Amino acid sequence: MSDTPTEKPAPKKRKRINVRKPDVMAKVEAEVSNHYKSSVVEKLREHGGIVTLGNTTIKLAQQFGFCYGVERAIDLAYASRKVFETNPIYLIGEIIHNPEVNRQLQQMDIVSLPWQEMNEQYDALTDNDVVIVPAFGAPTSFVEKIEERGASIVDTTCGDVMKVWRRVRTYAKEGYTSIIHGKAGHEETLATASHALGKEKNGHYLIILTLEDTDFVCDYVKGKISDADFMSRFGKSNVSAGFDPSVHLKQVGVANQTTMLKSETEEIQNRITAAVRERDGDSQNCQVFDTICGATQERQDALFDMLKEPMDMLLVVGGYNSSNTTHLVEIGQEELPTFFIRDAGCIESLEQIVHFDLEEKSEITSEYKNLLDQDQHVTVGITAGASCPNNLIENTILRVCELRGISKSEILEM
Repeated sequence: MSDTPTEKPAPKKRKRINVRKPDVMAKVEAEVSNHYKSSVVEKLREHGGIVTLGNTTIKLAQQFGFCYGVERAIDLAYASRKVFETNPIYLIGEIIHNPEVNRQLQQMDIVSLPWQEMNEQYDALTDNDVVIVPAFGAPTSFVEKIEERGASIVDTTCGDVMKVWRRVRTYAKEGYTSIIHGKAGHEETLATASHALGKEKNGHYLIILTLEDTDFVCDYVKGKISDADFMSRFGKSNVSAGFDPSVHLKQVGVANQTTMLKSETEEIQNRITAAVRERDGDSQNCQVFDTICGATQERQDALFDMLKEPMDMLLVVGGYNSSNTTHLVEIGQEELPTFFIRDAGCIESLEQIVHFDLEEKSEITSEYKNLLDQDQHVTVGITAGASCPNNLIENTILRVCELRGISKSEILEM
């Protein structure tokens, strides 16, 4: 029997697949346009986003709906099915947080894989399979497993998300712990946390969500909180393996899930910087970097602008698990009656709206009687998150108009 150690087989190289071929993308553009285009939305754009018919005014935010990153992810998913017509195609979780878009992919026989943790489906992948990485990205361990199995990868990760990954990898390389402002159970945050470990997998991270979380961290930095109390609050799923606050909060770098509320991320950066300065006498051991997605910021700013003028109600259209859409709802409900709806079907009547309640974390039905009196002028604002297609926005506009006695043809003939 030989004493020579058995060599491990060389890891399989990742298959680089170019699905953005001119002939393929021409077909994709036509199909995507057919699924998600809206003549009504385009008509409102022509009128500066405002239309008044009779006693009803519809206002559309100047920035809303699909961003470039979402459009790119959808295009690549559609293109994958056209390039790999007969291959099994899988998707890690959802391509974006919108039920309508994910339903369309399911109809193309694109099968969703678990995204919170891997199971036997990943072990069963073969070199005949194709796996789509969603716009949020995926943890490094998932991608490594897929590469190990030899499956082809179509990576639709948003460029803004990858900017955050580069930042947290730099933090790890320089010995800084990443403090990530985000939702611990969100796909993007899980992916970012995996990159915060760095190339050598020896980096560390802490995930925080609220300003209350931030103040707790700041109190620890200032020496007001014990290690035990700190780990009791964050030590389950919000920190990296082996996290020791007395060691790993000496040098910190702040990053964020790209779809968070910009003003909140900035406040978190300011508070943590101030706490480090109070502890050390300067802020050299704290790095910050603006990693809010540009499209998220544009949609938030556009809503703030729209809220400067009076409206009777605001409808925010999008998937209930969409982070950037949720923040639009938070902004709106500070100013006026705001309803977070999945689609036009949620507007059951002039006085009943089914919507997602952020506090209850569930869908509820509310009565809203301001639309009832058709002799009274009503102004309805509409916006949508970066993952909401225009056809759903159109259907919402048409539903409001229908209930107020206005036909689609009246809008298109303006």
